[in-house]
Order: sequence, then structure tokens, then C-alpha cells
Amino acid sequence: MDPKGQRVKLNDGHFIPVLGFGTAESKEVLKSEALEVTKFAIEVGFRHVDSAHLYQNEEQVGQAIRSKIADGTVKREDIFYTSKLWCTFLRPELVRPALEKSLKNLQLDYVDLYIIHFPLAMKALEKCKDAGLTKSIGVSNFNHKQLEKILNKPGLKYKPVCNQVECHPYLNQSKLLDFCKSHDIVLVAYGALGSQRIKGWVNLNHPVLLEDPVLCAIAKKHKQTPALVVLRYQIQRGVVVLAKSYNKKRIKENIKVFDFELSLDDMKAIDGLNRNIRYYEFLIGVSHPEYPFSEEY
Repeated sequence: MDPKGQRVKLNDGHFIPVLGFGTAESKEVLKSEALEVTKFAIEVGFRHVDSAHLYQNEEQVGQAIRSKIADGTVKREDIFYTSKLWCTFLRPELVRPALEKSLKNLQLDYVDLYIIHFPLAMKALEKCKDAGLTKSIGVSNFNHKQLEKILNKPGLKYKPVCNQVECHPYLNQSKLLDFCKSHDIVLVAYGALGSQRIKGWVNLNHPVLLEDPVLCAIAKKHKQTPALVVLRYQIQRGVVVLAKSYNKKRIKENIKVFDFELSLDDMKAIDGLNRNIRYYEFLIGVSHPEYPFSEEY
């Protein structure tokens, strides 16, 4: 952790900011908004931007990053940019072209982190790192057995630096977090605010996380919002957390996560909310032998 507590060191020596700006949005949101809000997020202090080929907004997100470099707000090395390889490009020969396509859309020379969703294309990913197209490589939605499989692979050149998974007080992933920490892999939390209830992606029958009375009481005590309490909780337990919002007021608010601290009692109370509720079930892949959520963690 750096002195300000705003970045953590990855197992390959690079640093990742602990608070990231998530850019995924529902189809109803105009792509031009991705440009606007990403620029705004960088202006208010976000230095970690998370996107993916699948979100179909890398062109706009890249434009936002480049415009903030051009106007002197940041240098390229100040921004930590994550992209992801979608499941249709897992054949080894498709991996590099997929990353190159993302880079072309972004008009950037490299990404800081490139992530895969399934344990199939690790070798090809290592080659992308060797070629300088990405600084670090990681995985997403892996359970501990899938991680073990990769870590025990003969001839593994680079360990994944992170595992990006759904993680929030109702699904606190404490066992997976312990496993990742023991292997020097950073856990990155998406859906950290309990999801934005996007129809088709999310189980809408689940309770709304940010209305939880325990979280609301802790928020009131600290004169903060429940969203900030949830983000702070992750940072204090060593998780890198993505805050996704297209609302400028909330984006500005989320950066205040560094302005207060939760007590041990607060942390314990939030730990106690875990009930293994998964908002993003990805049921489309449930019959796949590598479906990650059949395992306990």
C-alpha cells in the first residue's frame, strides 16, 4: 500500500489504485455519456478506469482518457486502465487481435491490466504482456479451484495479478479473499454497491443492498452515504473496489471514500451481513463445465 493508502502493489511490481471507476452501463445509456462521465471521473480524482470490449464504449472511454492527458490533467502513466477479453475470443490465436482491437478503439499504446473470464487462454495472455500490449494480466470470476489450476500450471510465466469478482456485504467472498491474499493475488470487487439492477443481467428479486438498515445506521453515524460505507469496507479489508455510476453527483461523492475510516466494530457488523447473495448469476453459462459459481468459493 502506498502512503496515502490509495494504491496497492501487484505481484508483478505494478501498482493498482484501490478505487476504480466502472464504465459498464445498460444499453439505454448513450455512448456519448461514457465520454462525459469518464472525463468527469478523472477530473474529480479517479485514476483507475475499468472497461471491456463487451461494454462497447472503449472508443469513448479512450477519448476521455486522451482528452484529459491532452489538457494536462493527467499523464498516461497516472491512469490505470483495465480491459477484458470476452468469451468469444478465447482461442489462443484470437487473444492478441482482440486486445489490439481494444487498443485501436482506445487509441492507446497499452492497457495496464487485461483480464480473462475463463481459465483457457493464459499462454496467449502471457504473450500479450511480453509484447508490451498490457502491463499486467489477471482473471475474473474464478473460484479457488480454477485459480489453483492456473497457479499449478507447469511453465506458468506470470501469475494473474488479480481476480475480479462480484463482492459486497451480502457476498463478502471472505474465503476467496483469504485464498487470493495467500497467493499474492489482489481481489477486485465489481457489483460492490449491490448492482444497478440492470434487467436481464441481475436477479431483481434480491433485496437492495444500500437500503440495508445496518449499513444505513453506520452511514448515519459517520455522516456518509451507505454507498461510501460499502466502498470503504472493501478498501479496509484489502480489496480493490470498482464504483460504477453515471451520475456526476455520486461520482464526486465516491472519491470521498478516503476521507473517513470505519471502526473494527463497524467492520464486524458489515461482515455479519454476508448471506451469499449473488446479483450477477450469469445463468447463461450454468451448464458449462467451467461455470465458476458451483463451488462454495
